[in-house]
Amino acid sequence: MATLNVLYIGAGNITFGNDNVLWNHSLRVERLLGSHLRVVAIIDPDPVRVAHVLAQKAGSPAADAYSSTKHFANLDEGLPFLLTAEIDLFILGVPPLFRGTELPGRDLELQILKHFGTKPTIFMEKPVSATRPEAPLGVAKILTDAGMAIGVGYMMRYLKVVQKAMQIIRENKLTVTCVVLRYANAYQKVRKVDWWTKSQQGGPIIEQATHFCDLARYIGGDVVMDSVKASALEHDEPAGKLAHQAIDESKIPPYDRIPRASAAIWKYDSGAIGSLVHVVALHGIRFSNEIAIYADGYQFRLRELYTVPTLYVRGPESDTEESVFTYPDDDPFLNELYTFISVAARRSGKNIPLDDAALASPEILTSYDDACKTFALTWKIRDESEKK
Repeated sequence: MATLNVLYIGAGNITFGNDNVLWNHSLRVERLLGSHLRVVAIIDPDPVRVAHVLAQKAGSPAADAYSSTKHFANLDEGLPFLLTAEIDLFILGVPPLFRGTELPGRDLELQILKHFGTKPTIFMEKPVSATRPEAPLGVAKILTDAGMAIGVGYMMRYLKVVQKAMQIIRENKLTVTCVVLRYANAYQKVRKVDWWTKSQQGGPIIEQATHFCDLARYIGGDVVMDSVKASALEHDEPAGKLAHQAIDESKIPPYDRIPRASAAIWKYDSGAIGSLVHVVALHGIRFSNEIAIYADGYQFRLRELYTVPTLYVRGPESDTEESVFTYPDDDPFLNELYTFISVAARRSGKNIPLDDAALASPEILTSYDDACKTFALTWKIRDESEKK
């Protein structure tokens, strides 16, 4: 029986979940591959975390997939074994600080290319890096020239409501005139100090609103970077006080603390306009979000993309009623990983059956190159918002 050989680099929340997040890549990989999954190794410097993960998996329906899983503190330590393991899919869940540059220790993608060549497929979490946007552009050229199959985890492109909106736009030959994006974060249980520290994860626009910046580009096209204007509500302003943080922000230098709200506007190459508001304000764990798209005769509203994604469409036929599209149990993470697993199996020449996933893309929707453009937009918004 054919197996897809998977290597996880990073054993954190995005990969293996915890009690306050909605994501867990490993569960979806296990669901899609079943008995065709073999987890070759987990690379993470925290042996306690990895031991906890492996103990959980040993008692799960996916126990066989992890029965021979190795643990290595870093890629170099594991190379003697990994080079013989015929890895098909790398899943990179490490913090952005360790990728997106050509600097030693911060060049994970290039290390994979150096040691494993272009045969494996790479799924990498967003954002592409924790540097200025120029660095990953250089990495992108190297990976593209080599022919590496690598994509970035902008899962919202894979939502069925997003694909339905794009289908309607294409079928009616519409030109988008305006995109309005709103994203409100639920901060109360965000316990990662790095998330609250701009020098570690870039701040909420670069680390979190990047998903909406990416959808803004996916929907409206390339942005005229010189047109971007932005403003921010900072932590030390009267309206920026938060009462229920899970971390002690006093331990973060004031200059390194994240803003509480950011607002940006821009123009697209087409002449259309876009705007984004990101707010750190809500309690609990559920975010609130909405995207409005306007074209001649049409209004599209995409709501609650993390929980119950719903698309409302007002068309030329009625100014009082909207068509409503929703897909119960749609899971963008599952759709996204379906695509990466399909691509990895095809590139490895393995016949691995997967359940049919309606509207799942046969190709990766966000290339490394494209993700670099989203990364550049998020940095431009941050830079503009920090101007005094």
